[in-house]
Amino acid sequence: MNTIDKFNQHVMHSYGRYPLVMEAGENRRCRDESGKEYIDFGSGIGTNSLGYCDEKWADAVCAQVRTLQHSSNYYYTAVQAEFADKLCTTAGYSSVFFCNSGAEANECAIKVARKYSFDKYGKGRHNIITLVNSFHGRTIATLSATGQDVFHNYFFPFLEGFVNVKANDIADLNDKIDDTVCAVMLEYVQGEGGVNALSQDFVDAVYDICGKRDILVITDEVQTGVGRTGKFLAGEHFGKKADIVTLAKGIAGGVPMGACLVNEKCKDVLTPGTHGSTFGGNPIACAGGLAVLERLNSEGFLDEVAEKGKYIKAELEKCSEVESVSGLGMMIGIKLKTKNAGEVAKQALDKGLLVLTAKEKVRLLPPLTITYDELKEGIEILKEILEE
Repeated sequence: MNTIDKFNQHVMHSYGRYPLVMEAGENRRCRDESGKEYIDFGSGIGTNSLGYCDEKWADAVCAQVRTLQHSSNYYYTAVQAEFADKLCTTAGYSSVFFCNSGAEANECAIKVARKYSFDKYGKGRHNIITLVNSFHGRTIATLSATGQDVFHNYFFPFLEGFVNVKANDIADLNDKIDDTVCAVMLEYVQGEGGVNALSQDFVDAVYDICGKRDILVITDEVQTGVGRTGKFLAGEHFGKKADIVTLAKGIAGGVPMGACLVNEKCKDVLTPGTHGSTFGGNPIACAGGLAVLERLNSEGFLDEVAEKGKYIKAELEKCSEVESVSGLGMMIGIKLKTKNAGEVAKQALDKGLLVLTAKEKVRLLPPLTITYDELKEGIEILKEILEE
């Protein structure tokens, strides 16, 4: 029995998978069971931020595996303390809760916002405004928060307390902000929603309105954070710092890790027994995270990510099939004139290039360490497909 048949016999069919069996990877390339190589413009949906098996990252993770692989959160570990210190310092936040995924980080953010409001104002101020076309995760709470009808099926009843506002519609925001709202939750760039960035005017309005009402701002930077847009946090492009920010995907270079960071006024909201995670802050994940932060904080690294993003956009805009290119940094959405994004992704796979889709767009999330030669090679493959 081949790998795919064996896989399908025992693994739930909850994903639409491509017929590729990955066997190994190195830097920005992986290979399948037959030995065929692929340039990766998807990085595990932005998770392999340093590419495959980066040497310094792998050394750090392997050293931790041989030192201490896990300790319950009844105890302290030096590696979690060090990672928390460096992460909070890099991001500019007071405190962090560690978990294992973006959905879990968003769950934590929801709980912090509601408890902050309950502690200060009592019951009845629990609604959270999220944006139409947003995506915040696949748990019941984060699905409820997600502003896409396509996800609101099957798993009824969904969690109450979420109100959707149209992205970039200040009038709609004003209409729905009232005394029942404790937080506004947004993605600066809606990744799964089509790689669409919010407008500066709308972001300014959110912060202005929330600031006047003591309503918390939560920014879901699960996909945009940790250098993806050329800044450590995408909020830096907008000149804003949320009360709560969530991170995951590329934060630990491929090891499961999520983080919910809070500012000074929220740092004491969670008290013993109000939240927890068995694997949160796992030493192996923290070691991977430290290796990622070391690279991202090296001189000029994020500036180069921003420049690579501009290069990708400029090259794609030369293609006659490309209608527009959206996103920030190396978070790219490509709107096509006539071709189907899903079919393009399949053709790219055949030609040795891994890309993603988001709604009707081709989506690119290359490893942050990708070279210009690798970008040029991958873009040429993509152009060849688009211009056929």
